[in-house]
Amino acid sequence: MVVAGDFKNGITFDMEGQVFQVIEFQHVKPGKGAAFVRTKIKNVITGAVIERTFSPTDKFENAYIDRKEMQYSYDDGDLYHFMDTETWEETLIAHDKVDDNFKFVKEEMICKIISYKGNIFGVEPPLFVELEVTETDPGFAGNTATNTLKPATLETGAVIKVPLFINVGDVLKIDTRTGEYLSRA
Repeated sequence: MVVAGDFKNGITFDMEGQVFQVIEFQHVKPGKGAAFVRTKIKNVITGAVIERTFSPTDKFENAYIDRKEMQYSYDDGDLYHFMDTETWEETLIAHDKVDDNFKFVKEEMICKIISYKGNIFGVEPPLFVELEVTETDPGFAGNTATNTLKPATLETGAVIKVPLFINVGDVLKIDTRTGEYLSRA
């Protein structure tokens, strides 16, 4: 059990059959009246963020989110196939369970499968990936000092903005959280 008076950032709890994670919390003790806890909580399954106040004595069940590393195998058009590298069991995940940042994942990469009580609700790709540029306009010598960007298509089909000096065949380091180019690999 977790008590609202003991909330900390990152705690997950079950409220009304939904799983929430505390993003922000503030203990408020007004001059008159009872104390309360003002929070900003995120529904970990839907991603919705809401603000809510609780009495410091409100109690909730702890929600344990499982994160298991699995290797991405392939996409059959309807489902993504992942393999548990310890048991060699295959797990199938629907396209609607993955976020937009999954476009940076290529076959055989290790991802984290996120589930609650056995129900998979998300896939976390690696934070940083190295991908080859398959298509972009040619680079020009001397254009490295400006802050101008151009589109580049990566081997997974994702399109990102890169500096002008990047050429086809370059391997780039990408931050999957923001989709930004970090450096050449």
